[in-house]
Order: sequence, then C-alpha cells, then structure tokens
Amino acid sequence: MSRGPTAILAVLPALLAPGPAGAQDAHWPLFRGPASSGLAPGAAPVRWDVAAGDGVLWVRELPGLAHSSPVIWGDAIYVTSAVSETGAAELKVGLYGDIAAAADSGVQRWVVFRIDRSSGVVVWERIAHEGPPRQQRHTKATHANATPATDGERVVAFFGSEGLYCYDRDGALSWKKDLGVLRSSFFRVPEAEWGFASSPVIDAGVVYVQADVIDGGFVAAFSLEDGRELWRTARQDVPTWSTPQVHEVDGRKLVIVNGWKQIGAYDAATGEAVWSLEGGGDIPVPTPVVADGMVFVTNAHGDGSPIYAIRPGASGDISLAEGETSNEHVVWSIPRGGAYMQTPIALDGILYNCRDNGALTAYRARTGEVLYQERLGGGGTGFTASPVAAGGRVYFTSEDGEVHVVKAGASFELVAVNNLGEVAMATPAIAEGTLFFRTRSRLVAIGSR
Repeated sequence: MSRGPTAILAVLPALLAPGPAGAQDAHWPLFRGPASSGLAPGAAPVRWDVAAGDGVLWVRELPGLAHSSPVIWGDAIYVTSAVSETGAAELKVGLYGDIAAAADSGVQRWVVFRIDRSSGVVVWERIAHEGPPRQQRHTKATHANATPATDGERVVAFFGSEGLYCYDRDGALSWKKDLGVLRSSFFRVPEAEWGFASSPVIDAGVVYVQADVIDGGFVAAFSLEDGRELWRTARQDVPTWSTPQVHEVDGRKLVIVNGWKQIGAYDAATGEAVWSLEGGGDIPVPTPVVADGMVFVTNAHGDGSPIYAIRPGASGDISLAEGETSNEHVVWSIPRGGAYMQTPIALDGILYNCRDNGALTAYRARTGEVLYQERLGGGGTGFTASPVAAGGRVYFTSEDGEVHVVKAGASFELVAVNNLGEVAMATPAIAEGTLFFRTRSRLVAIGSR
C-alpha cells in the first residue's frame, strides 16, 4: 500500500468557536463534529441530485460494510470499514424489532482509510485487524459502527472487541490496545449480540472511551501519544451504544455519558464519578448534547423514552423522585417522546429531537416548551443517522437515503428533500461548506466548486 503525502495543516486553535468561514470550518474531528455538537459554521448546499451529478463534487466507492461516519482535518478525511472475505454483507434496514444477529462470522478485515478531501482519492489504507469477529452484529448494524477521531496529528479508530488503534497522519501505527471481548448484547437476551458502537473522543491529548457491555463495563482515558491507560472507572450498566461527551464546567472537564442505570459525568482527569441519574430507556444510544447552559440526554426503549435537561454543574445522585419532572439539578424533563437512535441537535435556543420513525419535535431548549411536531417521510421509513446543521438549516437523513432539509426556527418549514440513491445509516460530516455522506457503499461529497 502506498504512503500518501502528509497533512498540510497543523493543529489550529479555536476549533469549537463559530464564526466566518476560516480554519475552524476545515475540521470535523469526531462523531458529530466539533464538541460533538453537529453544528458547522457557514452554509452548506440545500439541493442536489446525486443521480444526475448536480452538486456532487465526487463519489468514492468504499469496500465493506460500516456505519462509522467520516471525520475531517483539513484536506484529510478518515473513515473505517469492515470488509468480509465472503463478499457483500447482509444489511436489513427499516422499522422492525427482530433481535437476531447477522450470520457473518467469517473472516473480516477492519480497515482505516485516509481520503483526500478535495478529490476523493484514497491516500492510504491500513488493515488494523484481520480475522473472524469476536462477537456478532445485528442485521441492521455492522462490524465497524464506531466513528474514528482525529486531532490532525493522529487518528484513533475503535473496533470494539477487535481493539483500539492509533495511526499518525501518514498511516504509521502509533499504538494499539486489545481491550478484550466487549459483548454488546441485548441485556435481556445476552446471546443476541448486536455489535459495538461507542466512538472514541479526543480532547487535549487524551482519548476517552465508553464501553458499556454485558460484563466488565467501563469508561476510560488513554494517552493519545502512546496509548497508556490514564484511568479506568467501572460502570454497572447494561450495554449501551452511546458516545461520550467531553465538556468543561467551571474549569473542570467532565466526561458525560448516557446510560440506563448510570447517566452521569466523570472527572476527566481522574475518572471520579461526579453526578449520576437513573431512569429512562434501557438501550441508550444518543450522545449527550451540551447547549444553552445545559446537558440534554435522551434514550428510548422499553418502558421509558425521556428527555432530560441537566445543569452541567450537578453533583451526586440527581435522579428524579417518582412523579417529578425537575429538581435542583434537572431543569426540565419529559417522560416520553425521546429518541432511540438519533442524537438530538440544539441550535439557536431550540432542541430538535427526531425519533427513529421520523417524528420530529422542536422544543424550547431552556424550558421544554413544545414548539411544533411534524413527520419527516411517510412514517414507514427509519431514521438512524443523527442530524447536522449549517447555515440555519438542519439535515435529517433517512435510512433510505433521503435527506430532509428543515429550516431552523420555531415553526416547521421543509426546504428540500434530496435522495442519495443508496441506504444511509451514518451521520454526515461538514467541512468548509461541503457535506460528506457515507452511504451503503460510497462516500459522497456534496458542494460547489
């Protein structure tokens, strides 16, 4: 495999600050972009036609099957995949409740790609691991669900039971860690293995991971430089598929996680538990969202589907008493109506929460007031990819590959619906006004030249 040119950009400041088009626009460094917010400064395309090639900068075919999103630093895109030796892997999308695992336990290659953002050309690809998977996946999942993370100098890819890998920007392996078999199963039927999905987060030279699994779940921090374990804190929760959020509160960084028994926050320096909240859906997937001075956490499976708006400076057990919707630390909550698969997005004081059947509700972020409720699609299409936003518009991608562009604001306005021409399960990325969609077999760049 050829070695590509080094990245042309050094680590730049002000990654998270919105503003005019500039250096910060060129980076989408982890799942849902800067600060895991889903927000990009500037505008992005509203209408395009993939079939006709209108508004399409390039299309790159990608081997294998993966739901991991692309991440971007300057002109470098990093994306992962799991490639089966037996050919095309089964993928069953849609709204269904079958808990069975996919029948593909043959040899796989877990691959990391670097792709040139301007041209779509593959600069390098590296096989992180090769062999039969150590656990099965759901028919709607893949063996490469977790999105990588980058700081411009290194890229970290997490393949669950197949390990945690760090490469430099030229594709040289810096370090790898075998974290053991991470059984991501339905806790009520542990033999129903569904595949690992929590993505790593890089912050200030530290890699944070959440691994809620059947046995031995934990949240941990590793040195980005050499992979050294800095701390590990055990978690007593059911398997979850959520990516952690790193956020600073009054000079103290927190690692905020979703859960069923342990929604909570940990001190990013020590791993010490800071606050915890119990209750909600028993298969948590969405990432915690920080906006408007609060942390928004939602999940939806089983008996509960809440949304919680939490003060980030909370401490101790902040669980709501029976019948309560708020307390000293929980500003507001709703018991039902939260999201199962998608992470909500907050923009200009409004929280947009879309369920897996396309039911979209907009809330006043500070109060929980419902501003509107609308349906995206016809109700029979699934929505798994989390929304992203740019230029005052929010992009919701259905599993069938239809991108619903909604104008941000207190009233509903559907601006456009664009078809990607293929199943789309991964959350898109945005850099310098270009949208990047990972579909069933392709990476598609939507923008203007």
